[in-house]
Amino acid sequence: MTLNAGVLYVVATPIGNLEDISSRAVRILQEVDLIAAEDTRTSLKLLRHLAIEKTLMAYHEHNELVQTDKITALLEAGKSVALISDAGTPLISDPGYVLVKQLINKGLKVVPIPGPSALITALSVSGMATDRFVFEGFLPAKNHAREEKLKTLMYETRTLVCYESRHRIQASLASIHAVLGERQITVCRELTKRFETIFHGSTVEVLDWITQKDQQKGEYVLIIEGSFSKTSNSEQEATKQLEILLKYLGPSQAAAAVAQLSGLKKKALYQIALTLQDDLD
Repeated sequence: MTLNAGVLYVVATPIGNLEDISSRAVRILQEVDLIAAEDTRTSLKLLRHLAIEKTLMAYHEHNELVQTDKITALLEAGKSVALISDAGTPLISDPGYVLVKQLINKGLKVVPIPGPSALITALSVSGMATDRFVFEGFLPAKNHAREEKLKTLMYETRTLVCYESRHRIQASLASIHAVLGERQITVCRELTKRFETIFHGSTVEVLDWITQKDQQKGEYVLIIEGSFSKTSNSEQEATKQLEILLKYLGPSQAAAAVAQLSGLKKKALYQIALTLQDDLD
């Protein structure tokens, strides 16, 4: 099959185990005119493993504005380009959004080449509800900013997914415990790699486990249960009342009405109402 001219192919690559790359991804990487890579050194190792010799262009968060225009010009000239990240599916907590958005606005074609994704891989073995989930990427690095972000997720009923580095994993788990309290968490470390580790437990159990020196290595995906499994009967009833009232009232009015009926705090009910309204929209 011959590649179409003037097309960007968004190509997913392995997150660890090189056997996970698809035959279609290999063919695309062999046939495109150029590969735009987040880190050319990392990508060169993959290409050497696949016996592919191809021109590489660095495309990362520090040069994406300039490189986006260059890639756009190449596509307009009829060249084909593959976009890859260091690992997994491009744009998922990796550069590429600016490029894809610009190409769509210009009417140029963008083709996905699906494959590995750390967040989907982790979800599939988490034992958490997967019918509804929210991906938060990397939590803020600073303690205060991280805790403020977690406060906005206190009443999120969907399963929470986030990435974390080995440098901040312990601090992030401590923040999760401080803000969200006891939740069931699945920690996935070094997925598909030699030292792949998957640990299930409560917030305290996970914190105890992660403080072991040999566990603070690699990259992590955290799967955190949503808030509904931790709500009391009164909160569950209040949530049902909010769902009904939001059909007729705004979040603030609905929260005030339910607070008067239930005796629960209006501020907490308002946060639940905002989440419910997002789900209804």
